[in-house]
Amino acid sequence: MIRLKIAMTAVICLLGATVAWAQQNGQKSESEQTLKIDTALVSVPVIVSDRQGRYVSGLKASDFTLYEDRIKRRIDFFADTEEPINVALLLDTSRSTVLVLDDIKQAARDFVRQLRAQDHAMIVTFDYDETALCELTGDHKTLEKAIGKARIGERVGTKLRDAVYDVMTEELKSVKGRKAIVVLTDGKDHGSEIGEEALLDGAAEADTLIYSIFYSSAPPGMMRNPTGRGRQGGWGQPRGGRRDGIISPLPGSQPGRGGQRRGRINERNEDAIEFLQELSENSAGRYFNSGVENLKQTFGQIVEELRHQYRLGFYPPENRTENDANAIHRLRVEVARGDLVVRSRRSYRVTGTASGE
Repeated sequence: MIRLKIAMTAVICLLGATVAWAQQNGQKSESEQTLKIDTALVSVPVIVSDRQGRYVSGLKASDFTLYEDRIKRRIDFFADTEEPINVALLLDTSRSTVLVLDDIKQAARDFVRQLRAQDHAMIVTFDYDETALCELTGDHKTLEKAIGKARIGERVGTKLRDAVYDVMTEELKSVKGRKAIVVLTDGKDHGSEIGEEALLDGAAEADTLIYSIFYSSAPPGMMRNPTGRGRQGGWGQPRGGRRDGIISPLPGSQPGRGGQRRGRINERNEDAIEFLQELSENSAGRYFNSGVENLKQTFGQIVEELRHQYRLGFYPPENRTENDANAIHRLRVEVARGDLVVRSRRSYRVTGTASGE
C-alpha cells in the first residue's frame, strides 16, 4: 500500500503540472477532462426489481429521477449495459463460527462458481485480524484454493466492521466498474476500531453494494425459524419492523440458567441480524439468512443483479463553498413505475469545493 500511494502521488503531481501548463496556454488538456470525469462525477448504482425481487431491465434514463438533498438533478451519465463485476468475499473465521466455517467456505465456493471469466473476486478472512488470502483475480482455481486456506483464528476477536470498511475504502475504492462485498458471518463484532455508525454512514456513501449472509453461531436446536423469513430473509421478502421475531426462544423454554443463556444467545443473534440488515440496506445491497431455501440460486441472482444494474451519474454544482467540504449530501432515485422497487446509493460526501466522490 505504501509503494502504491507513493506512485499515485507522483502521477497526481505530474498530472497537475500538465494541467497547469495547458491552462497557461489557454488549452483544456485531455488529462484535465479525464480528471473531471473521474473525480467530479458522482456515480449512483441503481437496482430496480419487481415485487418478487426479479431484476427489471429495459428502463431508460428518462424513466429515472435523481434528487440530491431533495433537489432534482440532471442525469449526466446513464448506463444499462451488462458489465463484468468485482466482488470481495469476506469470510468470518472467528472462534464463534467454528461450527459453521465449513458451510461458509462451501458457500464461498458456490458463489465463485457463479462468476464468469471476465468477473474478478478476492478472498478476505477476518477474526482478530484481517487477512487477504487472494487479491482480485478471475482465476477460479486460485480463488477456490484461497478459500480452502481459511482457518479459525488463533486468538479471540471478530473485526467484522474493520474488514468491511477497509475493503470498501481501500481495496475496492479505486476499482472501476461494478463492485460488491459479500460477507458471510454470524454478524457479531469484537475488537473493531471502526464504530457501527461510521461503517453504516460509509456504506451509504460508497458505490459498493454489500450483501450479507447470516450464519447462526448458536448451538443446534437453540433457534427457531432458521430460514430467517422476516425483513429480508429471502429473495424479495418485504421488510418488517425492527426485531420482528426472526429469532426467538424455543417454545416452552423455561426461565432459569439454561433459559437465560438461551435468551442471551437469541438477543445477540437478533442484534447481529439487525446490524447486517441495516448495513446491506444502507449500501443498496441485500441481507439473506444462510437457511434460505436455495442459497446457490440466491447467489446466482445476486451475480446477475450486479452484472445488470443501472448506473446513473451527475455533476454536483461547481459553486461549492468551503463550508461544503466533507459535507454529506443525501441522494434519492425514483422510477416512473410505481410497482417497482428501487435500491440505490443513499448519499455521497463532498471531498473538495467542486467535486464529489
